[in-house]
Amino acid sequence: MHQRGVIIQGSSRSEGNTNIISKYIQEKTGFDIIDLKSKNISSFDYDFNNQGDDFMPLMREIVDNYDTLIFATPVYWYSMSGIMKNFFDRISDCLKIEKDTGRKLRGKSMGMISCGSDSELKEGFEMSFIESANYLGMHYLGSIHTWLENEQVSDSLQKEINTFIKKL
Repeated sequence: MHQRGVIIQGSSRSEGNTNIISKYIQEKTGFDIIDLKSKNISSFDYDFNNQGDDFMPLMREIVDNYDTLIFATPVYWYSMSGIMKNFFDRISDCLKIEKDTGRKLRGKSMGMISCGSDSELKEGFEMSFIESANYLGMHYLGSIHTWLENEQVSDSLQKEINTFIKKL
């Protein structure tokens, strides 16, 4: 079966730096891009009163159509974006009320792209992604930290991204 991939972009700016990186990777891989900002995804609710939003239809689309999920997030206050955090928190819905959808994540692959204002990523940033993949039974492919120089993907970063893409 042909592997299909998707970049799930969680930024407060649909056309920001994270999107520039996502589009660069899309050009090299053919992966689709899902922009979480364009979706109505409520925060987690223990009473599951949020079922009228876009989360479950989006999750069904993801698990039914993609084998590789790459999460792309800017670095906000040393962590993933709030939009991305809401998405991760809502995966609990797939474990509590729509278990068949959650089970379909098992065996899929996950990777992470972070985009920051400089070349340094603080220790611990990646932990949420690694542990979520482990918990969900997904294969973690690793991560890459990116940044733009003068609103461009530098030659050296292009080489690093190309190496990351080979893991996919």
